[in-house]
Amino acid sequence: MKLTPSTLSLALLAALAAPAAHAEIAIDVIGNSEVSFEGLVQADFYSFDTDLNDYGADTAGSDVDGDDYLNELRRAELVLKGKGPGNIEWVLGYDAKDDKFLDANVKYKFGNNANHFIQVGQFKQPGATMEELSSTKNNDFISKASITNSLGTPRRLGVQYNFGDANWAITASYFGRELTRNREHGSGYSVRGYWAPINEAGSIFHLGASYTDKDTDADFIRLRARPMADMVSLRYVDTGSSGLRASDRNSVIGAEALWVTGPFKMQAEYMTTDVKRYGNFDDFSGDGFYVSGLWNITGETWGYKGGTPVTNLPEEPGVGLWQLGLRYDAFDLNDGNVIPPTTPGGSPTVDGILGGKMDSWTVGVNWYWRSNFKFMLNYVTVNQEKYNNASGFRRVVEDNPNIIEARAQFYW
Repeated sequence: MKLTPSTLSLALLAALAAPAAHAEIAIDVIGNSEVSFEGLVQADFYSFDTDLNDYGADTAGSDVDGDDYLNELRRAELVLKGKGPGNIEWVLGYDAKDDKFLDANVKYKFGNNANHFIQVGQFKQPGATMEELSSTKNNDFISKASITNSLGTPRRLGVQYNFGDANWAITASYFGRELTRNREHGSGYSVRGYWAPINEAGSIFHLGASYTDKDTDADFIRLRARPMADMVSLRYVDTGSSGLRASDRNSVIGAEALWVTGPFKMQAEYMTTDVKRYGNFDDFSGDGFYVSGLWNITGETWGYKGGTPVTNLPEEPGVGLWQLGLRYDAFDLNDGNVIPPTTPGGSPTVDGILGGKMDSWTVGVNWYWRSNFKFMLNYVTVNQEKYNNASGFRRVVEDNPNIIEARAQFYW
């Protein structure tokens, strides 16, 4: 769905005029299950100061040097949730914008302990990043980190067992394909463990680690990253449409840390991926990380649930919760070398895969207004570089766009 600037403006005015609502809508008790309805609608706007490539959807091309923009509905999530009967909980979610199922599962809590349960259906895998496992409506920045979008395994059909307490847990899952047809495939397993030795109001310290191993299914995997703008289709940093053929299995190791003190939060995550290949092809390795800091200017702090930070509601709804954030993100898909030509005038050759590198800085301001509205403004500077086929692998070619990003969000 494409939104014109005037349509987006009208939608924002209508949202501002709407009365505040509760966080969810209670529907009824059906079959001893308390059923509620939740939703999340996001509209994004990007303005690009482009460099080598044109990242706008309307004028796809290359070798441009100017401005471009993109605005569109980002998410339209509709979710039914149920509590009961007994210790059973269930959820059925669908994203009408992306035309795909979200969480669709049944959970049984042992002894009514929220941190000791078994879950069957589609859910976020424990090998996803801490950022991915956190609630989407509370993202610190408009674009998630490059490792979250590129290396983590998100929702899949499977079974999961979680054992722990409020301060720690160990989670293990076995998964298959994604529920929506023609989406992600490849069976595998994932584990995550975390520990918060400090977990009290206004003071949290968390450490965690994860491991995922999965079949590449069609003996092929493609790793790539958007330039910190989620709706952009072009990825400059990319292992290529045929670069990682003859791939057998893909494993990812992750490490995470979180520190909260009063109105300040810092978190960091690192992931390294390894692709096992057969025949005469060498294995491939890539990695990435991010470090971010957030300051609640209005003084609120964060909660903690399931090994992830929880953003609290504004203490003064009329004023809202104001946040100022900064993030550094780095991603590396180079695992090879350029071999100089052996004869005069010859062409270099590549030993391995040179998918490129990317690093970026994001500065952001967030405003949570009352219980249902959120507005975000980000400025992103991106630096990308890779050996380009067009140059015959003779030199590194850079593409360094700057992006202004805005988001309006309504949730209940």
